[in-house]
Amino acid sequence: MSVPKFWDPPEYQNVGGVRNFLGEHGDRLMTKSEALSIGSTVKLDDDTELETIFVAISSYRDDECPNTVQSIFSRAKYPQRIRVAVVDQVDEGDVECSKPRVPCEEDPTHALCLYPDQIDFFVMDATLAVGPVFARHIGHRMYRGEYYAMQCDAHVLFINDWDEDIIGQWHDAKNEMAVLTVYLSDVKSYDEETGESLTESRPIMCESGYESSGNYRHLRHGQQPEGTPVVKEPVLEPYWAAGFSFNRGHFVVNVPYDQYLPMIFQGEEINMGLRGFTYGYDYYASAHSVCFHIYAVGENAKRRNKVPKFWEHTNLYDDVEEKAFLRLNGIIDMNPNEDPNLWDHTDEKKYGIGKVRTTQKFFDTFGIHTKTQTVEGHLCRFVGTPMQNKFIPALRTNGMGIDYDKIDYKFVDNFKKK
Repeated sequence: MSVPKFWDPPEYQNVGGVRNFLGEHGDRLMTKSEALSIGSTVKLDDDTELETIFVAISSYRDDECPNTVQSIFSRAKYPQRIRVAVVDQVDEGDVECSKPRVPCEEDPTHALCLYPDQIDFFVMDATLAVGPVFARHIGHRMYRGEYYAMQCDAHVLFINDWDEDIIGQWHDAKNEMAVLTVYLSDVKSYDEETGESLTESRPIMCESGYESSGNYRHLRHGQQPEGTPVVKEPVLEPYWAAGFSFNRGHFVVNVPYDQYLPMIFQGEEINMGLRGFTYGYDYYASAHSVCFHIYAVGENAKRRNKVPKFWEHTNLYDDVEEKAFLRLNGIIDMNPNEDPNLWDHTDEKKYGIGKVRTTQKFFDTFGIHTKTQTVEGHLCRFVGTPMQNKFIPALRTNGMGIDYDKIDYKFVDNFKKK
């Protein structure tokens, strides 16, 4: 299989490439000037310059994908700034994401017809699909230096002017290392005709626990709580979500998806999240939602449950998942009881952890016990306003992330039933 090369412009080659320039593969926190060197702009007809947005979508035999692309462009205030990259895993006879349901000759107003130069597709046979991690890895390879990078699923609908809204929320965090990320709310809270949100509540990432057993045991984020925020600004949270992530483009450069994790579905989020944490990134729940997920619930249950899943071809790859889990947990120091020689260390520098923060600092701060594979419960009672008040004072004065050397907090569940 031939895949796109990672973005690595010629101007960085004399310093060992763009990742070496940006903090030497996580050996140090990149400087503010290094971070600000990443990011392209586009000019409008009136010469106004806009920061660009890269949107990565991984789609597996999903007929909703063309509608998601349409929503991204049609609901944006400035569609000129957007570039979408779709990894489309399809079988013969499937609806391809690159093809609108109504041909462009009949309806030239569809985004796929209006903005073909701003949409790239990597189409692959569904039998070659080995899970969302590899598909999203290819998506990260399609990044080309945009100012912001966003990731979402192939069945998501956006509110009006979502681009200006989410950029404004990112700026409200006053943190170059901010990543806005959540499990999206259901589309029932969205008016598809008007493009308006019907709710003031928003999710927050705080619930997680171990599941499965043996070499497959991993930390999985569960159903996350929703509520109306007390403070109308992004608030800190410990975990990263794959279904929606918005950040500066250098996050994709520094923390690319690991190509050596086939057949992984659960577990990708703690792997990506911890790697990002060790590079110095901070996760925030957005103040309000700019897009909504079409879950297989309610009136959408019957239709969405018919969409095939990648594990329909598990029989073709039945000997790889256990090895992938060993690597997934090994890279982020979450299997201390295992012999490191048992897992694959290929390209560990490229897909491994940074040195800005340690994984142990994360475990200690948020109550994760890797040796016993247990977590402190009720973390959600701390995440939100209490975490915000305690951690934001440690935000570096230059806005380059939270300085965890100034944080000695360790979460302990004081809400256990006596």
